[in-house]
Amino acid sequence: MSSDSDKVALIIGIGGQDGSYLAEYLLELNYTIYGIVRRHSVCENQSTRIEHLLQDNKIICFYGDINDIASLTEIMKKTQPTEIYNLAAQSHVQVSYEMPQFTCQTNAIGTLNVLEACRINCPDARLYQASTSEMFGNSIDDDGFQRETTNFKPVSPYACSKVFGHYLMKNYRNAYNMKTYNGILFNHESPRRGINFVTNKVAKTAVEIKYGLKDKLYLGTLDSYRDWGHAKDYVRAMHMIVNGPKPDDYVVATGETHSVRELCEVVFSYLDMNYKEYIIQSEKYIRPEELQYLKGDYSKAKKILGWEPKYKFNEMMYEMVDYWLEKLK
Repeated sequence: MSSDSDKVALIIGIGGQDGSYLAEYLLELNYTIYGIVRRHSVCENQSTRIEHLLQDNKIICFYGDINDIASLTEIMKKTQPTEIYNLAAQSHVQVSYEMPQFTCQTNAIGTLNVLEACRINCPDARLYQASTSEMFGNSIDDDGFQRETTNFKPVSPYACSKVFGHYLMKNYRNAYNMKTYNGILFNHESPRRGINFVTNKVAKTAVEIKYGLKDKLYLGTLDSYRDWGHAKDYVRAMHMIVNGPKPDDYVVATGETHSVRELCEVVFSYLDMNYKEYIIQSEKYIRPEELQYLKGDYSKAKKILGWEPKYKFNEMMYEMVDYWLEKLK
């Protein structure tokens, strides 16, 4: 399959939050873009975030799945990408407790399938893997940060599966001299984030309460701390990592941490409400083993790649609330 551009990206998981923003960003850089979409029984669910790109024929998508190496092999053989971004995963921590086998099959063996398909069909491609701050678990350096050298102590099936994929990337880098890159991304959000993730759940439900559509917000622990950034900043980092001086691993974060309680306060205050009047803590949303604290040190990415975040936490949350105010109006 020929291309006018010498920059050809294959985005696995293009229908997700990160995949859709990455596609838009790479289009601005004149990439030819192919995407892999996992088929849903309701087709609208698989392309909601990229419908505008498909309608304008800006991207070409294929059905595929990282659990199906035959589909990966065929697509890579056809497209011959110069860059591959593996953003596909079962990425919800709570769901990983409910579906641990599927989570590990998808995130661990799925990453192996991507690596093998790349090694066989386009071994010179630069391959990006979406690693995660969840791999650190409750391991924190003495200064309160997590960085590339911090030990991994995963506390969920999701995090364990991602550690497996992370080390596979390093192994193939060393064993086969492949151009593999790990982005250890801390939590990143946007209006396109799934509403089963706490940031968008809080933003949407708060607006629903404001409009009289609901009266309560049910959450788990309010005293977990996360380093939340904007997905637009983080897809920019992905591209910079893949085009860095050498295959390597980078933490991508904001260097700030905020509690779920603070998140609620910011969102409800923006809507002139007191969060304490509406939130009910439910055992349903308490994890079997809780990750208490995440704060990333992105100094390596800043020094070597020149990357740093542009969005501030409050600005990001206001954007998400504004999205739901308009959508649910």
